[in-house]
Amino acid sequence: MWDRLFARHRDAKIGLQGQIRQMLVTAILDEQLPGGSPLPSSRELAEALGVARNTVVLAYQQLADEGYLVSRERSGHFVNPEILRGRVRGAPAGPAAASAAANVVALNRRVPDWSSRLRVQPTAQRNIVKPADWQKYPYPFLYGQFDASLFPTADWRECCMKALSVLDIRDWAPDLILRDDPDLVQQIRTRVLPRRGVWAAADEIVVTVGAQHALYLVADLLVDAGTTVALENPCYPDARNLFASRTAQLRPIDVDACGLPVDGRLAGCDYVYVTPSHQCPTTVTMPLERREALLRDAEAHDYVVIEDDYEAESVFEGEPTPALKSLDRCDRVIYVGSLSKSFAPGLRLGYIVASAELVRELRGLRRLMLRHPSAFVQRAFALFVSLGHYDALMRRTAQAYRQRARVLLDSLARHVPELRANPVAGGASCWVQGPRGLDTERLAERARAEGVLIECGEVFFESGAEPAGDPRSRACFRLGYSAINSERIEPGIEALARALRSS
Repeated sequence: MWDRLFARHRDAKIGLQGQIRQMLVTAILDEQLPGGSPLPSSRELAEALGVARNTVVLAYQQLADEGYLVSRERSGHFVNPEILRGRVRGAPAGPAAASAAANVVALNRRVPDWSSRLRVQPTAQRNIVKPADWQKYPYPFLYGQFDASLFPTADWRECCMKALSVLDIRDWAPDLILRDDPDLVQQIRTRVLPRRGVWAAADEIVVTVGAQHALYLVADLLVDAGTTVALENPCYPDARNLFASRTAQLRPIDVDACGLPVDGRLAGCDYVYVTPSHQCPTTVTMPLERREALLRDAEAHDYVVIEDDYEAESVFEGEPTPALKSLDRCDRVIYVGSLSKSFAPGLRLGYIVASAELVRELRGLRRLMLRHPSAFVQRAFALFVSLGHYDALMRRTAQAYRQRARVLLDSLARHVPELRANPVAGGASCWVQGPRGLDTERLAERARAEGVLIECGEVFFESGAEPAGDPRSRACFRLGYSAINSERIEPGIEALARALRSS
């Protein structure tokens, strides 16, 4: 029995002692081992599992310290009969719960009609879809995904361990309520923002659970049914979804070779959402002259610019153009940035820079949602930046992305010259336009069969709209290279070429 039970808890990511503890805790909490049940001696269990006796002894000791087991002198270890005290008994779970729900329907009981109660239906919105098992594909040309080869495991582990010191724990363990970790705010002020030419006081910064959360806070606080928001077209789909869930007055404006045009179409808007550093998804950069024109226009027509600088740290060709926020003299720019996109997207760390008055209200709204992002992660990341690891990572990432972008563009020109790729000067993706009549949905299906994952371009466009001078939104797609090594890029493009020509 013990051998079979242990086999179900085999996990290479956990040591043997941890696996034994996990096995026993699961058996106790699932009541496979009733309260008062004796456990085998450490020697017997070690022989049954094929592990060292000391491993079992240490596992037993820790479980006894935590109250799962009780030790009786000369009798051994027993399941603590008090461990399950205080639990509600008899509630259906798993298949039983499903059966109970079916019985409610069968008895014609009134259950809520959730579809009629939903104010919005987020799952029905058009979103970028990525396979959950994308890492199993040999050629994942997906944007914004994790690359284990670039992750600074030792450096991040060092910072996490430092954040677990007694003094640090006393700082981050309490509920911060409205506050953020002061060390992280200081690092954002002095080490992160100056790279973009932005200078801000501590009360002008609020930390968020990624840039997506930052956009949600801004939209929730500032946008209602009477608000007009101008958007780039094509644009980041989830920004469009956020604003569309609050107002129907969206004004998509086709981008050109310099990003969002500044013209009369912006008049009458309350907010203008823009990605000037690397336009999402076309990657074009808004030149300095247009940025200055946008700020002048915002003041003249009394609208506020929401600058999504999602790839602020990823420029590897030429000099970076100053952020819009760095040129802002009238507090007309709400600046949204990400700390974790090039590092580990799963960490979910971003921030907003805005006037102190607005940041105060954003903090109040964030408190209603989730209080604050994990204070432990904030402290660990503050250490990561202060010790120089973040700057070193940005340099390594820029070098890797520069090489990958070069290989990708060369491979596209060599193997699929009928596709036109936008120039790449930074970031982690390439925007590609195919010949007239290309259906990238069908191409993506064929490419997936070849082990290639691409992101179809239609989702980036406003429904029914077309880019200026280019009625081929279905012929566009995005190739990301944040999660694919250089040596896999050309074979992946060769496979994409086979899929393209198999129709």
